[in-house]
Amino acid sequence: MKPTDPSTPRHFHKVVDCQWACPAHTPVPHYIRLIAEGRYAEAYMANWEANVFPGILGRTCDRPCEPACRRGRIEKEPVAICRLKRAAADYKGDIRPLLPDRAATANGKPIALVGAGPASLTVARDLAPLGYRCVIFDQDPKAGGMMRTRIPRFRVPEEVIDEEVGYVVDLGVEVRGNTRIDSLKALLAEGWDAVFIGAGAPRGQDLDIPGRKEGAANIHIGVEWLANIWFQHIHRIGRRVVVIGGGNTAMDCCRSARRLGGEEVTVVVRSSAAAMKAAAWERDTVLGEGIAICDNLVPKHFTHQNGRLTGVTFEPVRSVYENGRRRLVPTGEPLRHIPCDDVLVAIGQEPAFPWIERDIGIEFDARNMPKVDPETFRSTHPKVFIGGDAAFGGKNIITAVAHGHAAAISIDLLLQGANMAERPTDMVTLVTHRMPKLPRHIPKISPKERHAVQLRPTVEALANINLEVEVGFDIEHALAEAGRCLNCDHETVFTASICVECKACETVCPTDCITFTKNGEEADLRKRLRAPAENTDQDLYVSGSLLTGRVMVKDEDICLHCGLCAENCPTGAWQMQTFLLKTAHAGAGCPAKAQGAAIHA
Repeated sequence: MKPTDPSTPRHFHKVVDCQWACPAHTPVPHYIRLIAEGRYAEAYMANWEANVFPGILGRTCDRPCEPACRRGRIEKEPVAICRLKRAAADYKGDIRPLLPDRAATANGKPIALVGAGPASLTVARDLAPLGYRCVIFDQDPKAGGMMRTRIPRFRVPEEVIDEEVGYVVDLGVEVRGNTRIDSLKALLAEGWDAVFIGAGAPRGQDLDIPGRKEGAANIHIGVEWLANIWFQHIHRIGRRVVVIGGGNTAMDCCRSARRLGGEEVTVVVRSSAAAMKAAAWERDTVLGEGIAICDNLVPKHFTHQNGRLTGVTFEPVRSVYENGRRRLVPTGEPLRHIPCDDVLVAIGQEPAFPWIERDIGIEFDARNMPKVDPETFRSTHPKVFIGGDAAFGGKNIITAVAHGHAAAISIDLLLQGANMAERPTDMVTLVTHRMPKLPRHIPKISPKERHAVQLRPTVEALANINLEVEVGFDIEHALAEAGRCLNCDHETVFTASICVECKACETVCPTDCITFTKNGEEADLRKRLRAPAENTDQDLYVSGSLLTGRVMVKDEDICLHCGLCAENCPTGAWQMQTFLLKTAHAGAGCPAKAQGAAIHA
């Protein structure tokens, strides 16, 4: 294998698995250390620079960081990264003095943003401090997009959304609520220098099976039904409710139904319960609220009598995988009928673009989606950019934020007359730690169970659809949970030229992740290490040739970043260096006023 190049950020970034897995590359170990030190405002700002909505995401994020967490490899549960984000938001105090000021002067370049969701708000957050005039159009009265109108208040209080959307608006962003854009051609004709479309995926998919028309009065599209709750058009639902679908929207629907009068609420999914799109913690919460989950059932028809819905008939199936694709095969068991008074259909969402004319230079693909460059987020129209769910279909809030950052860079480069392909690079710092001269004992891995977030009593929570269920960590538990972080950004950096191959590091390593051996092809080399490196998703750290012709190989997957190699190295060939990656933003970025303290602490 070729030697690892430590001068580039990719290798060390990938080792910080949680940050690598986050679409916005939030510096997770960095902000968790700040929490552990009681520096909540700085922890919040480290989040805010990356993901814009720490308080919202700390309650609602899909948490791609947590399955990647290294703590989950040595214990049952990863660090509660998401809920620690919320802890930073809960205890931050007044951070307005740390936020960027409004641009002192305008640059005279107006940008229209369609949709007031996380993608558009992120673009505006990045560009407004640079002097751009950012105007957001949305058909709803208040900004926030689906974060506000589709996520129930028992998950995110309205005041949290008001606060974090307000931080963006206060940068000088204009929001025109109750303003529907019906023609992109007409909008472009108004003379905007650039248009960003972050209109989300507002259209819920329907279920076209027999009985749909006859039972229409009691069959609801889930995402639209949730919006109608926010608009206070819906206050009650029937006693028996069937929710069809297994994603996050289905989870919000069934939990909302329980709070609006549903006594018998059943979620029905086509797959096995374990293969549901909703995460395991979502399923556990649903079950804890007395909601049943029935799996491996495909809806066949709605039943009705005298013009009223009476239930849904399902066919039992099993999943068969061929060439990596799933196929549902009937089991031959009798059809199953589930009686109900209302059905909520939550089988997927998709963007809707009837307002984008097909003769203005925007090309569409076979799925009737606009063609969008995945790096620049530019459409085939030179002035139009698309991000969030509107770009590639339904994802999540944190992905929309990542799209917004990237699109803001592209818009800034375009309007500055620069080459959009020559994008700014991420900022990286590596700070060396001084290690004690004398070795210490090998630490024992002491399992510490993940601390559960406190919940309101179920009876109290189900009685009010606007009452937040989770009350968050108190300070004591936040500090204890922050202490579970393994500080994966404390990287082990090796200098081959001063290594004398004494193998003290190999001997003292508690996980056998270091091996001195002959070089070879990766597949062969992985098998010859002291502990076979079976996770090919994580790279090996391979040194250049040593004095004996061997190489040092470290399996980054099982390294605990304990620092024993550096402590016991007589020549200093091993060093512990704290890695911090700050992703590129438009222009000079959107740094907090306390950036120096937050980054170099």
